[in-house]
Amino acid sequence: MGFKLIGNGLSVSSKKEFEGVFIAIHTVQDVIKLIKGTGDEAAEGKICWVEQAGATTLGPILSRISGVVCQTGSSGSHIAIVAREYEIPAIMSCAIKGNLDDLNGKKVKIRTVENSNRGELLLWE
Repeated sequence: MGFKLIGNGLSVSSKKEFEGVFIAIHTVQDVIKLIKGTGDEAAEGKICWVEQAGATTLGPILSRISGVVCQTGSSGSHIAIVAREYEIPAIMSCAIKGNLDDLNGKKVKIRTVENSNRGELLLWE
């Protein structure tokens, strides 16, 4: 067993490497579940995927999550700027192999490739 590359994009904030639980955020209700959740259902330890690069959706939980993966955006996107402020690892314009919802609840790692601005999302298998 080990980690398998499932996505890559632009690493735009903290160069920390972090392992956590993947969760795809599609709606505000997904965020509310993480706010109200306890234990494994809470925001802590989650690496959250979002489609758009605005910080509005993740704003209420940014101080609690462990990483951001965004389908769109760049280093100047709002979510990238806020992630840098919170020192949260973030990958923008990340193309992911496979079905996002199949990844929910799975252990993943987010990291920056050494000596580059490329970020990787890896799945534990």
